[in-house]
Amino acid sequence: MATSTFTETHHHQHSQNRFSVIPTAERLGASPKYNGRGVTIAFLDSGFYPHPDIADRIVAFHDIHGEENRCDAAAEPQPHQWHGTQTVVACAGDGRLSDGIYRGLADQADLVLVKVAQQGRITDDSIEKGLQWVIDNREKYGIRILNISLGGDIDAMTNDSRIDRLAEELVEMGVVVTVAAGNSAETHPIPPANAPSVITVGGYTDQNRFDPNAFDLYHSSFGPTADRIVKPEIIAPAMYVAAPILPRTNDYHVAELLSMLAAAPDYSFRPLVQEYWIEAGLNADVLNMDDEAVRKIVGYGLQRRKVVATHYQHVDGTSFAAPVTASVVAQMLEANPDLLPAAVKNILITTAERIKNSSAIRQGYGVINAKKAVDLAEAEKHHFDPNVHHPPRRNGASLRFSFHDDSARSVNLVGDFNGWDPSGVSLERSSNGFWYATISAEHKTRYRYKFLIDGHRWVEDPTHGMKEEDGFGGFHSILDVN
Repeated sequence: MATSTFTETHHHQHSQNRFSVIPTAERLGASPKYNGRGVTIAFLDSGFYPHPDIADRIVAFHDIHGEENRCDAAAEPQPHQWHGTQTVVACAGDGRLSDGIYRGLADQADLVLVKVAQQGRITDDSIEKGLQWVIDNREKYGIRILNISLGGDIDAMTNDSRIDRLAEELVEMGVVVTVAAGNSAETHPIPPANAPSVITVGGYTDQNRFDPNAFDLYHSSFGPTADRIVKPEIIAPAMYVAAPILPRTNDYHVAELLSMLAAAPDYSFRPLVQEYWIEAGLNADVLNMDDEAVRKIVGYGLQRRKVVATHYQHVDGTSFAAPVTASVVAQMLEANPDLLPAAVKNILITTAERIKNSSAIRQGYGVINAKKAVDLAEAEKHHFDPNVHHPPRRNGASLRFSFHDDSARSVNLVGDFNGWDPSGVSLERSSNGFWYATISAEHKTRYRYKFLIDGHRWVEDPTHGMKEEDGFGGFHSILDVN
């Protein structure tokens, strides 16, 4: 693997400051049992830098345009490298430059980095080539997860988008694909975030507090796609996410100096200010202010730059919600390597929980629950083959529905076709662990339906993305029959 590693030579502390954010593992209440060991995650992004938090686990780097032959710490850092580096570290960094505080949930996963930017620009053609490279090299590197925190330029239906078709092909091959939904609540997700089988991730904020009542929706892209599939499926932290400052840049150096000044004891504070005020980006006025006033200015500088520890800042966007989700998936696959993408997706959406009194269509199934997802992955024994777990299928004059819930004692299919009668159509549990029901396909062209679990819990069909809000904080699944 062509990589050179950046080595730190300074001796200052890596401690947090008063503006620090909650580490991801604590924020999500994640399982401490798993760290992604034995799982390979690929990232499609603008570019990458071999940050100390990830450098020794990069097993492959590929630049589809050939601009960079290696992921090289000796080369001058470039602006296009910061985004990809931050997404990888948010997912799988080991927190080396924060004394382990700001580590990702997949801090022992192997990493494959695919650079798709050309002269800082990303085109649909670049994304297509990156996806094709992952397809061609999936087996070579044992890639189980692909994170995509970028999007194309053209909105299209899945069958008309090569980006979507390649993403779907990867899922069929057994790769779990996590994709950022996008950051505009005024638009719906576009390729690859609109591909039916990928896990599209929107965002939420917890206001940097341990209080579920503080949860609020981020301005993620959402809504029916060109294929009328509702996205995103789940939401994950999209604000106050700790990420690295790109090493050997001016921002990195200024953050070091401001952090040093903020932590300095009173006896050395004034001499340090006099020596470093210019490099730290301070105004000459600080030389004539008292120490208390200067400390406030230093604190403001840290806050304005979003510095949360010497070498980290907090970032926002669904670009970070997606890799955080990928890190949970890595823990799930470490816990149960036999899981197929359909099983992973089913577990994530059935363990998520919606933010109350907030739009359902903007959050899908709701906030990711890392601990529950990993626990359920660990216990899952069934094989989610597309032939046994699938969206509703028409076979001549009949429709077949499938459902999976190991804890269910009864499952009923209820919809407008039977007047929403709770007794509905009873699904039967098969020996393969899945529930099935078959109904006649009447002349009716549109079905609105739900599953009723154990006579009291209503859920939409997790296999089928076409749905509409039901007016009660959830969805009706929609099936159009031609």
